[in-house]
Amino acid sequence: MADDLTLFAGGVTGAAGAIGVASIGLHLLRRPGRYLPGGHAVVSDAVRDPLPAVLRRGLAGMTVPVWPGPTGELFLGRGAARPGHTLRRRVLAPLSARAGANGGRLCRDQRVPFRLVIEFAGAHRDPQALLRAYRKLDQQLHAHAAVLSCCDDGRLTPGAVTVAVSGIVDARELLAAERTRYAFVDGSFDDVGSSMVPPTLAPMISEPWSRRFGWDGQEPIPAEERHLLHAMVRAAHADGRTVRITGLSQGSRRARRAIWIELAAAGVDVIADADQRGLARHLRRRSTAPAQTPTRTAPSPRLAPAGAARFDAARGDERPNDHGSGDLDTTAG
Repeated sequence: MADDLTLFAGGVTGAAGAIGVASIGLHLLRRPGRYLPGGHAVVSDAVRDPLPAVLRRGLAGMTVPVWPGPTGELFLGRGAARPGHTLRRRVLAPLSARAGANGGRLCRDQRVPFRLVIEFAGAHRDPQALLRAYRKLDQQLHAHAAVLSCCDDGRLTPGAVTVAVSGIVDARELLAAERTRYAFVDGSFDDVGSSMVPPTLAPMISEPWSRRFGWDGQEPIPAEERHLLHAMVRAAHADGRTVRITGLSQGSRRARRAIWIELAAAGVDVIADADQRGLARHLRRRSTAPAQTPTRTAPSPRLAPAGAARFDAARGDERPNDHGSGDLDTTAG
C-alpha cells in the first residue's frame, strides 16, 4: 500500500479546481482544531450542514445518515428532502475542496484518513431502490476519487478520506465483487478472523457499545466486561483491523468520560459520540496530560495494550511504529 500522501495530492488539487472552492463556502477553509485521530462525530438529523463543525473541532471522522430521494439523489437525514441538503454538496465536494487547498490533506497535521461513515437510513427497504441508491453513491465516489482511499485488486491505497457504508444497505457482496472501489464496509467483532470479510473489505470494526456491554459509566466497570473489551480489541488488532466504538450511554458527560477513558485504556482506536464538543475537549486534554489509568474501574487483571493500534484514542497522537514524518498511516480504515 502506498504510504505517502503526495501520491494523490496532485490529483486532489486538480479536482478542487474543477469543483470551485468558492462555490462551496470559504468558511470550510478556515484552519481547524488540532487533528484528533481518535475522535468521531455522530451527526444529528437536525444539523443541516454538519461538516464545518466537525472539522473545526478537529474530529477525524463522522457518521452521517442519508436516504435516497425520488430522483436517486442522496439527501442528508432520514426522510425529509431539503433542496441542496445532499451528501454530494454538503460533504463530498467540501472535503475534496479542502484537501485540494491543503496539498492533499484536510489539515497540515492529518496523519490518518478522515473516516466518513455513510449510514443509509429510513424505513424504505426495497432491494432495487437500495441498489440504485448504492450505485448513485458509487458514481459520486468515483467523481471524488482523487481524495478517497481505494482498494484496487486487493491493494489498499490511503487517501485523505476513507468512506464506509453502513445501515439498511447491505453492500458487502457488491463491494467484494468490485475490483476497484472507493468504499468499504463497517465490520463487527463477529468478522474478526473471517476470510469472507477480510480487512481489505472491512478495515474497521464498528459496534455500538450496548451490543456487548452493559456498563454505563456510573459505577466501576465490572472486571468481566473490562476483560472482554481488552480481549476483543486485541483480537481485532491482531487481525489487521482498527476498532471504533459508538452508541455510548446518553447519561451525564461525566459517565461518558469514564467510558471514553476505559475505551482508550483498552486500545480502542476511535471513539464515536454525538457529544462532539465534549469528546473533542476530552481528547485534547488527554493528549497534553500524562498517561493515566482509568479511575472509575473495579479491580481486574492488567492486560497489555494491543500493539497493532497505531494511534491512541485518548491521546490522539502517533505511536512509535508510525511511518515517519509526512506519511499517511497505511490503515485505510
